[in-house]
Amino acid sequence: MELKLAGLRALITGASRGLGFATALKLASEGVHLAINSRNEENLKQAALQIEQATSVKPLVIAGDVTQKEGAIQVVQQAIDALGGLDLLTTNAGGPPPAKFEEIDDTLWQNAFESCLMMHVRLIRAALPALRQSQAASVVTFTSYSAKQPIPNLILSNTLRAGVLGLTKSLSQEYGPQGIRFNSVLPAWIETERVISLMQNRAQINQTSLEEEIQKQAQQSVFGRMGTAEELANAVVFLLSPLSSYITGVMLTVDGGMYKALY
Repeated sequence: MELKLAGLRALITGASRGLGFATALKLASEGVHLAINSRNEENLKQAALQIEQATSVKPLVIAGDVTQKEGAIQVVQQAIDALGGLDLLTTNAGGPPPAKFEEIDDTLWQNAFESCLMMHVRLIRAALPALRQSQAASVVTFTSYSAKQPIPNLILSNTLRAGVLGLTKSLSQEYGPQGIRFNSVLPAWIETERVISLMQNRAQINQTSLEEEIQKQAQQSVFGRMGTAEELANAVVFLLSPLSSYITGVMLTVDGGMYKALY
């Protein structure tokens, strides 16, 4: 299927590994002019090399911490300057640590607020002037199905990612008349380094093995397995593409049937 993405300009944050990397790789395969970001410059360069070897597209590497105010602004501006504008944006960063409510002090709450909510706000705000100039402007925020179905021991994520859904839906209404689309993807348990880390935490709490915890979680899917980063990326790239031009304000769970509610 032709997604009509070739020649568009995209900034993908959190792109050195996991879901962000898979999204960047898929966009590159569609001929998108790409800027990728993460905090670790060396890891980011390795990711860029992998993308170039796989697709012949050489991404622009922009290291920086988008969970910090100035970092987010600088990353977006560098991408716009280098690419000559911006059409597509995904807002993605690592999730907060697992913890129970009484284990979390104000500092942890504030850190999670910056990384889980304000990161999206700042990246989008910085990108808006360029997105207004685009004929195919599309933004996808990365959240989690925990925003709809709370996950035990992840109260920071459960609480703050729900705010990103409110932000995304609100922006879809506010900027739809200007031709800018906003959608969100809500992955469940996808095979990434972060998920393995969370499964290790569960194994420690439950005094089980990593393999046992992965298997227990996989059985919550109707397919009996976790998803792959590529499967999530396919959904993201479709939402970014002009092929989904009449889709905005959607909160798409990519969960293998783990989310059980009707709405």
